[in-house]
Amino acid sequence: MVNSRLEAPAVAVLGGGGGGAAAVRACAGCGGRIADRFLLFSMERYWHTRCLKCSCCHAQLGEFSSICYSKGGMILCKNDYIRLFGHSGACSACGQSIPASELVMRAQGSVYHLKCFSCATCRNRLVPGDRFHYVNGTIFCEQDRPGAALVALQGGSIMADQKVC
Repeated sequence: MVNSRLEAPAVAVLGGGGGGAAAVRACAGCGGRIADRFLLFSMERYWHTRCLKCSCCHAQLGEFSSICYSKGGMILCKNDYIRLFGHSGACSACGQSIPASELVMRAQGSVYHLKCFSCATCRNRLVPGDRFHYVNGTIFCEQDRPGAALVALQGGSIMADQKVC
């Protein structure tokens, strides 16, 4: 499924791949005939074990009980899905889903829409090259960084200055 997260059992192992003409399937990865004893069925298509791979790191996803994720036409392992789209696939600021085709901004493992990546104080949008501060999960531009006294009162810690890449 495009634009949705698929979780276990996203990969099903089915028996009977090699018997009879009715059982012959084409692999969604390479297009070749699947004559293996077992078939992998994921994302409404059949695969050779070697062909069901993460689009980013190329890890084989055909192992029993593997979890596959699909977004924007990509097949992803769990680590790459989280790296690209965050834990939920949603913007950390507004909570809305992020379309697969949309560029994103990232800070400390969180993912944001471009329009949502803005200073909590002045609301100015931060763009690549801007320096910012990430304090207790909140983004501040370089000029609006809370003072050390304010952060100490809240019991938080200040992260090192960061730069939007």
